[in-house]
Amino acid sequence: MKDIVMASATPLDRTGMAARLVRDIPEGWYVNLGVGMPTTVADHVPPGREVVFHSENGILGMGPAPSPDAVDPWLVNAGKKAVTLLPGAALFHHADSFAMIRGGHLDLCVLGAFEVAENGDIANWTTSSNDIVPAVGGAMDLAVGAKQLWVIMEHTTKEGRPRLVEHCSYPLTAPGSVNRVYTNLAVLEVTARGFELLDIVAGLTIEALQTMTAAKIHLPRTT
Repeated sequence: MKDIVMASATPLDRTGMAARLVRDIPEGWYVNLGVGMPTTVADHVPPGREVVFHSENGILGMGPAPSPDAVDPWLVNAGKKAVTLLPGAALFHHADSFAMIRGGHLDLCVLGAFEVAENGDIANWTTSSNDIVPAVGGAMDLAVGAKQLWVIMEHTTKEGRPRLVEHCSYPLTAPGSVNRVYTNLAVLEVTARGFELLDIVAGLTIEALQTMTAAKIHLPRTT
């Protein structure tokens, strides 16, 4: 069924998902990027735009990933991936980093997730000791400390199971925290009604998207 539904659609790859999310970040925002796909968001900020990226291990002013011949092994993000620094960047203690997070000083946090529920619940705990980061890390603090929480993830699992659900089946990282979800198929706002469709990839109908979503998708209200 999934293959038939997707036959005429053009899903975004991970690069496209990150670039799509960047388009919506307002100028001058302070943004934390979680481990995994969220870290690639820093690679897609257009020249001339200012977005100040934060990493919970103690970086403010994080730039895009370096070229292979310019890697500094001592300069990594929270996921242990090599990063660069932009002019004016700051390095500081882990405790100071979490004071920024818990003090509500971040405009936005971008996290990955296994599931997001229609009421904004997020489940993104790692699921085995083989994962790159075998712990929840700072996700709980970020989910409640940042002013906005956006999730970037594939719309379904590799087996085709929906990740956007009525109720999360995984243990929750934080309840009612997600404001927006960016997937390879659509952009959805979390509202009092549930998931509200903001954008959809070319060639995909809302009806087809609904078959791959385990919660009702609402169209935006018109005024």
